[in-house]
Amino acid sequence: MSAGSHSDSTVYPDEVQAERIRIIGNAYAQAEQIADAGLSAILAQIPSYAARDSTFHADVHDQLTRLCRSGLSAFLEHRKVTVEELAYTRRAAVRRARAGLTLVDYITAFRLGQQATWKALLAFAGESEAGRQAALSMVAPLARYNDLVSTEAANAYLEFQQACSADFGREGQDLLERLLAGALPERGPLLAKASAHGIGAESTAAMVVVTATVLDSQLRAAQDGTDTEARQLAAAAMAGVGVNGLRTLAVVRGTEIIAVPALNRSASTGELCERLQAMQRKLSAAGITLAVGVSTVVAGIAQLPTAYQQSRNALGLLLEAGGVLALPHITPFRYLMLRADDTARHLIDPGIAAVLSDDRTRGGVLADTIRAFAAADMNLREAADTLRIHHNTAKYRLRRIQDLTGRSVRSVNDLIELLVAIELQQPAAPVGS
Repeated sequence: MSAGSHSDSTVYPDEVQAERIRIIGNAYAQAEQIADAGLSAILAQIPSYAARDSTFHADVHDQLTRLCRSGLSAFLEHRKVTVEELAYTRRAAVRRARAGLTLVDYITAFRLGQQATWKALLAFAGESEAGRQAALSMVAPLARYNDLVSTEAANAYLEFQQACSADFGREGQDLLERLLAGALPERGPLLAKASAHGIGAESTAAMVVVTATVLDSQLRAAQDGTDTEARQLAAAAMAGVGVNGLRTLAVVRGTEIIAVPALNRSASTGELCERLQAMQRKLSAAGITLAVGVSTVVAGIAQLPTAYQQSRNALGLLLEAGGVLALPHITPFRYLMLRADDTARHLIDPGIAAVLSDDRTRGGVLADTIRAFAAADMNLREAADTLRIHHNTAKYRLRRIQDLTGRSVRSVNDLIELLVAIELQQPAAPVGS
């Protein structure tokens, strides 16, 4: 996944290109020394940084070193900088915000670190004409890189501050508790807050409840080793996934992040789920593995307690890899299969289980044929068209299935048994997302 580029497609003379490689290579090798210079400038010019302890200074030095190397390596390799490479920048921004530094001081420190990198590049360029041309050719791409990284850092900083602000504080907690109890505040600031999030404006307005949990994170609260910061960042990100032009109410509640998005008049969850997926992927790239469960669509505050329980049920069906499981986007059959226990799996005919297991190692063509045949309402030609195979091939496969399992796919009971066996042998991966 690429975050942006500072590559340059311009064709330069061989001597200039050689100088570019030499300069960047030297700077990469001297990244620690460049970070030394950047840290010295920061401590000399920003009192809030100078007042911190050696552990804090070492963290800043590490950030400067990694910032220098990630940009230079992408430049040397003529490739885009990836979101994964910039994840440390977002984590560092959260640590600075958590430490109480102002955004102005943080951005100033960032600028001083980049100045140290640029001074080093100029020094390595030397006095030759080719060296000067090489240095000038790097101005625009490095500026784009700096803009990209500074934007990521500032966004992470502001998201963290926002997550810690009053919007996610006591009022948000109180409002969420009222809603999960199926009640809407009758008056006062809580009612105003609900209205600001599109909740309660109409008695039958469509809503869902989204419940998420952090499965793994590179962010930990220093005092207790928990994922507090990761959950706060996830809540801030979830607040921005609304589809009706309003921010979504999103609150950290214990180990969960709970959101109540108000849907638009069509009550469609498609756009919301797309945004939740994008949010989940972005957080994953930043080192936060999130699992997200989405309830069915409900109309009215009184149904929110049920929707909350549904979202938790969906959350419980996700693997440790995380993802988004949206109940509106899966069938009742698929939901029941996901909730099946070990007893249900033991009820599968061992012969069928063995056939499906062998089929899976061979690419799953028989299972795919069974699914397509069922989806086509037992219409052989339609199933063959869906699979893009000749109908004689489909007919052969169905005969093969009957020979191996002793079940006829033209029998409703046998077909259901085969479909259940297929679904129960599938891992409970994110679905409907």
